[in-house]
Amino acid sequence: MATVTEPVAPAKRPRPRIHQTQCFIGGQWVPAQSGKTFDTLDPASEEVIASVAEGDAADVDLAAKAARQQFETGEWSKMDARDRGRLIYKLADLIEEEADELAALESLDNGKPIRDSKAADLPLTIDCLRYYAGYADKIHGQTIPVRGNYFTYTRKEPVGVVGQIIPWNFPMLMVAWKWGPALAAGCTIVMKPAEQTPLTCLRMARLAQKAGIPDGVINVVPGYGPTAGAAIVKHPDIDKIAFTGSGETAQMIMRDAAPTLKRITFELGGKSPNVVFDDANIDAAIAGAHFGLYFNQGQCCCAGSRLFVQEKIYDKFIDRLSGMNKTRKLGDPLDPATEQGPQVDQAQFDKIMRYIDLGNKEGAKCLTGGKRHGTRGFYVEPTLFVDVKDNMAIATDEIFGPVMSVLKFKELDEIAARANNTTYGLAAAVWTRDIAKAHYLASKIKAGTVWINCYDVFDAAAPFGGYKMSGMGRELGEEGLKAYTETKTVTVALG
Repeated sequence: MATVTEPVAPAKRPRPRIHQTQCFIGGQWVPAQSGKTFDTLDPASEEVIASVAEGDAADVDLAAKAARQQFETGEWSKMDARDRGRLIYKLADLIEEEADELAALESLDNGKPIRDSKAADLPLTIDCLRYYAGYADKIHGQTIPVRGNYFTYTRKEPVGVVGQIIPWNFPMLMVAWKWGPALAAGCTIVMKPAEQTPLTCLRMARLAQKAGIPDGVINVVPGYGPTAGAAIVKHPDIDKIAFTGSGETAQMIMRDAAPTLKRITFELGGKSPNVVFDDANIDAAIAGAHFGLYFNQGQCCCAGSRLFVQEKIYDKFIDRLSGMNKTRKLGDPLDPATEQGPQVDQAQFDKIMRYIDLGNKEGAKCLTGGKRHGTRGFYVEPTLFVDVKDNMAIATDEIFGPVMSVLKFKELDEIAARANNTTYGLAAAVWTRDIAKAHYLASKIKAGTVWINCYDVFDAAAPFGGYKMSGMGRELGEEGLKAYTETKTVTVALG
C-alpha cells in the first residue's frame, strides 16, 4: 500500500490569491455576456476554489474582433520584431518573479504536487517563452534564383488571428507552448483554457498586460468545449486552430473548421511503448519507467503506459517497480513532501477506475494499487498490472492515469511490431547499452519522439508531436514556429 496522508482541510491549507476569474478581452476583465459562471474545483478536497466566467459564442466574437483589430491595424501590427521579442522576455521575467504564487495556484487548481509545479512546470514555461522571444527577430525568408531576368524572394508572415485550446494536465506550460511561437511570429490570440484549470492562464494574461503586450493581442475566454471551444473553431475571423487534447475532440474540430479551411495543428494522445532490454542499466531504467508513467498522476499524453520488459529481467523489474509504488506518498498537493496528488476531476477519476476494473476482468494481475485512496479528493492509488497481453484494453486505450501495464518480450525482432501495434504514435523509449540496437529500434518505432536511456526529456528547441492518431504538425522548436507563419513568394521583373 502506498504511503498516504489525507489532505488537510481546505480552510487550513495555504492558498494563493485568486484575482482573475473573468474573461480577458481587448485588455479588459469582463463577465461573460450571458452572465453565467462555472465553478473550478480543488481536486484534493472537492471544494470550490472560485467561480469563473463561462464564456460562449458571444464572448468569442468580441475576443476575435479585438484580436483582428490588433492584428490588422493596431500597435502590434506595426511593432518591430525586436520589440515583440523584448515584450515576450518581459513576460517570462514577470512569471519568474511570481513563480511561487503561480506554482501554488497551478497545484491548487490542477492537483499536481507543488514540488512538480516548481521543478518542472514553471522552469519549462519560462524557458519556452524565452526561447521564442529570442526567435522573434530571426524569422525571415530566402532569395531564390529562378529562370529569366527576375528577382524572387520569400517573406515569412504571421498566419493571423489564432484560436488556441489547451488541456488541463499542464495548464501553464501549454499556455507557453501556444503563446510563445504565436507572439514571436506576430499573431494575435484567442485562447480557451480547460474548464477544469483556468486560473493560471488568466493570471498569465494579467502578467502579459503588465509586460506591455498591447491590449487585444492576447484574449482569454474561459468556458466549455461545446460552446466556447466550438465557437473559436467556427469563427470566420480566426485563421488557425492549435489544439492539445483528445483525438475525439480533434475530429470534431476538423469537421467544424472545414467550412473556413483553417490551418490546424493538433497535439493529441498516446499509448507510448517503453522498451527495456536485459542489457540496460537496470537502476536507471526502473527509475525512468516509474517516472515515465506516474509523473503528474499519469496525466501525460506521452506517458510510458506500455512497459515492455525483456523476459530475463522481467521478475526483478516488476518487483522493484511494485516496491516503489508501495512507498509512494499520496497527499495534499501543496505539501512539498507529496509525490502524487489527485486526478484532475471526478470524470477522470471514474474513467481510470473503469479501466482498472476492466483490466482485472480481462485477466491481467493487479500487483499494486487498483483502488481509491481516502474519502475526499480524486485520488487513485499507483496501480501496476502484470501478465498484460497486447490486445487487452489497458494495453490499447489511453487511460491517462496512474495505471502501468507491463508486458514481457523475448527478442529484438518482435518488439518493433508490438510497439507499433497502436493507433497512436506520440512517444517511445528504449533502454539498452547497445547503441546499435537503440538506434535501430528508434528508426523502426513510429513515434514523434523516441527517448534513449531517458524519459520525458523536453526542451523548447526540440520539436514535439505525433504520428498517426497522435496529432498533426509539431510544437516547439523551429517546427513549432512554422505553424504560425505563411510563406509569401515575391517575384520582380528586372528589365
